[in-house]
Amino acid sequence: MGVQLAKQAIDLGIVIRDSEASLRFYRDTLGFDHVADIPMPLGGGGTMHRLQCGETLVKLVKFDEVPPAANPPGGLSTATGFRYFTMIVTNLAEMMQACEAAGYKVVVSTREARPGVTIGMVEDPDGNWVEFVQNG
Repeated sequence: MGVQLAKQAIDLGIVIRDSEASLRFYRDTLGFDHVADIPMPLGGGGTMHRLQCGETLVKLVKFDEVPPAANPPGGLSTATGFRYFTMIVTNLAEMMQACEAAGYKVVVSTREARPGVTIGMVEDPDGNWVEFVQNG
C-alpha cells in the first residue's frame, strides 16, 4: 500500500549544539523562514526552532543538555546514516558564495555532476552537509 502523504514534503529534524550558530546558518545565510520556537517535549527538554524551506519544515532541536555523541565528521563516505540533504536551487553560485563569505566550510566546490547538473556542498555548524543542485 505505501505511505499516504498529507503533505508533499518530508520534514527534517536536526539536533544541534548551538542555537545561534545554527540559526545564523539556516535562517540568516540560507534564508529559511523562522516560523516558531517551541518547547521540545522529548529528550529531556529544550527548544525546537522551526524553519520553513518551501514545503519542508526544518526542525533545529537544541536540547537543554547537548547529547554526548555526534555524527562522525567527514561527510558522505565516512559513516552510514543520514549524511546530507539536497535542495534544488536556481542560484547555486550565489548560495555557494554566501556560505563561503559567511565562513562556512565548502566541502564540495561547485562542479558539474553530470551533463546539465551542477552541484556544490557546504557544512553546517554541526558538521552536517547541505547540497545545492542546479539543473541546466
